[in-house]
Amino acid sequence: MSILTKEIHDEAIAEAERVSLEKYNQYGGDTLACGFAWVSAYVKGNTKLGKSFKALGFKKHYGGGYQLWNPSGIAVQSVDIKEAGAEAYVNVVRKYLPQVNLYANSRLD
Repeated sequence: MSILTKEIHDEAIAEAERVSLEKYNQYGGDTLACGFAWVSAYVKGNTKLGKSFKALGFKKHYGGGYQLWNPSGIAVQSVDIKEAGAEAYVNVVRKYLPQVNLYANSRLD
């Protein structure tokens, strides 16, 4: 099984930022509903795979697995913009690690 490398992570972060900025411009700024978005990785923390996710910023989630909040890093309140970034992150990582249970999540504030 492969691991999440810094190169994969950096590519996913860059794509998340690009897609989020695209949505920001499409919507005409920070509009629509406020909320949060994150990526959930359901990996075991004591494995090489799990350790690779933790090393790149994923934090343990009380419901299981690990989370990376707002992977785009964009400072907006719009859940739609943040969710687009989280989905973009997942899509890039899935190209390289299709076996990992990785999902984009969001909730309204």
